[in-house]
Amino acid sequence: MNGIIFPILLLLLVSVVPADMLASTDALVRTESVADTVVLQEFSVTSIKQSDRLFDMPEAATVIGRAEAERLNAVAIKSLSDVVPNFYIPDYGSRITSSIYVRGIGARMDQPSVGLNVDNVPVLNKDAYDFDLADIASVEMLRGPQTALYGRNTMAGQINITTLSPFRYQGWRFRAEFSSPVNAKASVGWYHRFGFRHGLSVTGAYTYSRGFFKNRYNGKMVDPERMWNVRAKYIWRISDSVTLQNVLAASSLHQGGYAYESVESGQIAFNDTCFYRRFLLSDGLTLKWNSEKFTLSSISSFQYIDDNMTLDQDFLPLDYFTLTQKKKEPAFTQDVVVRSKSADSKYSWLAGAFGFYKHLHMLAPVTFHDYGIAELIEQHRNEGNPSHPISWDSRSFPLNSDFTIPVFGFAVYHQSDLRLGRWRLSAGLRLDYEHAAMDYRSYCSTGYMIYGRQPDGSFAPERHVDIDIDDSGRLSKEFFNFIPKITVLYELPTPDSSNVYINVAKGYKSGGFNTQMFSDVLQQRLMGIMGIGASYDIDRMVSYKPEYSWNFEIGSHLGFFKGRLVADVSVFYIDCRDQQLTMFPDGTTTGRMMTNAGKTRSFGLEASVSAAPADNLSIRASYGYTNAKFRKFFDGHEDFSGRYIPYAPQNTLFFQAVYTLPIRHKILRRIEFDANLRGTGKIYWNESNTLHQGFYCLPGASVALEADKWLIRVFGTNLSDTRYHTFYFQSIGNEFLQRGKPWQIGVSVSAHI
Repeated sequence: MNGIIFPILLLLLVSVVPADMLASTDALVRTESVADTVVLQEFSVTSIKQSDRLFDMPEAATVIGRAEAERLNAVAIKSLSDVVPNFYIPDYGSRITSSIYVRGIGARMDQPSVGLNVDNVPVLNKDAYDFDLADIASVEMLRGPQTALYGRNTMAGQINITTLSPFRYQGWRFRAEFSSPVNAKASVGWYHRFGFRHGLSVTGAYTYSRGFFKNRYNGKMVDPERMWNVRAKYIWRISDSVTLQNVLAASSLHQGGYAYESVESGQIAFNDTCFYRRFLLSDGLTLKWNSEKFTLSSISSFQYIDDNMTLDQDFLPLDYFTLTQKKKEPAFTQDVVVRSKSADSKYSWLAGAFGFYKHLHMLAPVTFHDYGIAELIEQHRNEGNPSHPISWDSRSFPLNSDFTIPVFGFAVYHQSDLRLGRWRLSAGLRLDYEHAAMDYRSYCSTGYMIYGRQPDGSFAPERHVDIDIDDSGRLSKEFFNFIPKITVLYELPTPDSSNVYINVAKGYKSGGFNTQMFSDVLQQRLMGIMGIGASYDIDRMVSYKPEYSWNFEIGSHLGFFKGRLVADVSVFYIDCRDQQLTMFPDGTTTGRMMTNAGKTRSFGLEASVSAAPADNLSIRASYGYTNAKFRKFFDGHEDFSGRYIPYAPQNTLFFQAVYTLPIRHKILRRIEFDANLRGTGKIYWNESNTLHQGFYCLPGASVALEADKWLIRVFGTNLSDTRYHTFYFQSIGNEFLQRGKPWQIGVSVSAHI
C-alpha cells in the first residue's frame, strides 16, 4: 500500500463520472500504480456528449488527469501547449490573446478555432479563454473538427475541462506557489458533502506577477498581473434518476502586457499606457435525468464579460496613437441532449438542440497624438501640396467607433452508432443557423488651417476646414449549414484494448465583422477630405466569410502489456476553404483585419506514447507534424500559393520521464523526480515566408516530496534560458517581436485536510 494519498489521487482522476452515477461507486477504493497514471486514456470522459472512453472512440484525443496537470503546473490551457501533439498556444500580448493552433488551423482574432467547455458549459468569447482554474480534475483535448456535436468554432478541436467534485473529495485543499522573478499563486478550496444528496465546493485563487520584461523608456515592468477568481459548485441528487449541478464563477484581472520589442533596436520601449482589465461572470446549470431507456441532459448558462484593452499601438517612444477597446457582452446558451441507453444494444443514438444569444457593445476609439498628426497626416499632406501647407487645430484627437453586435443561432444535431461485431459505424449531422448583425457609428470632429505662401515667402492663414464626420449604418449576415461526420472503427483482436479508425468530418467556423477596420475607414475618409489617402469599401473591408474544412483522418489507439504501454497515432489531411487570416490593410493604417484565403491544405501526423518500463518509472512522449500551405491565395498584390500558413508551427514535441522513489515513512511517503522537454517550430511569421522562428526546445524539471496530506514540489522551466519569440507583427512599417519567457525556478506547496 503506497499510503492513503494514492487512492485519493485516483478518486480525483475519475471524478469525471456524473454525480448521479455515484451511488454504485461511493465505496470505490483502489491503489494508484504507475500504470494508472500512465494510461490516462482509460479514464471516463467528462462530456455529456460522449459515452465511451476516449481510447475507444474514433478520435485523436489526449486526456490530462489531475496528477499530471499538477505535475505540469497546468492551471490554464496555455500550460498544455506542446503537451498535446499539434496543439500550440503562443504566450504573447495579454490574456485577451487566446490564439490556438491545431493542425495548421488557428485564429489570432475574433472567432476561435477550438471550442472550450468548463464543466460542460461552453465559453463563447475567445477573449475569456485565458484564465486560471484551481483543482482541475481532468482536461480532454479532441483534435480535428468537432462541429457536428459541439457546433460553431470547433473546426480545429474541442477542449473539455472538468473541476473537482465535492462527491469525490471532502475537506480543505490549499496550494501556494512562488517562482522567479516575483510570481506568486495561492488557492484554497472547501469541499463538503451534505449526506447522500447534496455536495458543495467553494474555491478561491489569487495570482500575482511583477512581470518578466522591462520598458526601457520608463524603467517599469511591462507585464505585471493581478488576478483573483472564485468558483462555487453545487450538486443535488434530487432522486436516484435526477441530478442537478450548478457552477457559479467570477474572476477579475488587472494586467499590463504587450511586451513587444522593436526588431530594429532590440528593445521594448514605448511611451504610452498599455494594460488589459477584465471581469468575468458565469453561471452554468446542468440538469440530468436517467430513465430506463435514455438519458436527458439540459445545460443552461449565462456568461458576461466586461473588459478594457488600452495600448500604445505604435509601440515606440513617440506620440503616434493609442487604441482603446472596451467591451461588454452578456451571453446565454441552452443545450438539450438526449442519448439512448444501449449497454447491450448494437444500435445507439444521440440527439440534441442548441441555441445561443450574445449581445456585444464595444467602444473602440483610436486617439491620434502630436507625432502621429505631424508624421502621418500633416507631413503626408504637405508633401503633396507644399505651397499650401496645413496645421491641425489640436495636437490630439480621437477617431471614434461604437458598435452593437447581436448574434444568435440555433442548431439541431444527431448521431447514430452501429456495432457489428468488431466494427463500429457512426454517422452524425448538424443543421446550424446563425444570424449576426452590427450597428455601427464612426465619428470624428476636428479641423485644420490651410496656409498660403505670401510674396515675401512666409505663410499666412488662408482658410479653415472643419471636419465633422458621423457615419452610421447596419450590416447583417445569415449562415445556414449542414455539417456531417462519418467514422468507422475496428477493434483489433489483441489481448489489450486496441483499434484502428477512419474519421471524415466537416468543420465550420462562423464569419463576422472587422470592427478594428472602422478606425482605418474613418482615417482614410478624413485624409480623403484633404485629397490624399485611399477609399475603403465598408461592405468589403469590415466583414469576412465563414471558414469551412473537410478533415480526413486515419488513426489507431494501441495498448500493450496490460496497459503498461499505450500508443496513439494518426495521420490527417485537411482541405480548407475561405480560411480566415489576420492581415494588415493597404495604406498607412492603425489596425488589422480578418480576410479569407481562397484555399489552403494541411497534412501531417500525430503520435503519443505512455509507458511504464519499470514499476517506479513512467515515460510520456508526443510529437506532432503539420505541413500547412496556401493552395490559392492572392491578396491583390502578391500570389502566396505554395507558401506556408503563418503562425502555425510545423512541429510540436513533448517528452517527460517520471521516476518515483518509495519511502514509506510515516512522515514522507515518496519522492518524485520529473524531467521534461517541450519543443516548437518552425513558425513562419508572414505570408511570404521571409521571416520565421526556428525550432526551439525548453527543458524543465521538478522534484516532489509527498506525504499523506501534503506535497512540496521544486520546479524549473526553460532551464536552458533559451531565447525565442512567440509573435511577430508590423505597425506603420515597423517590425516587432514578442520574446518568450526566460527561465524560472519555483516551489509549490499543496495540502489537503
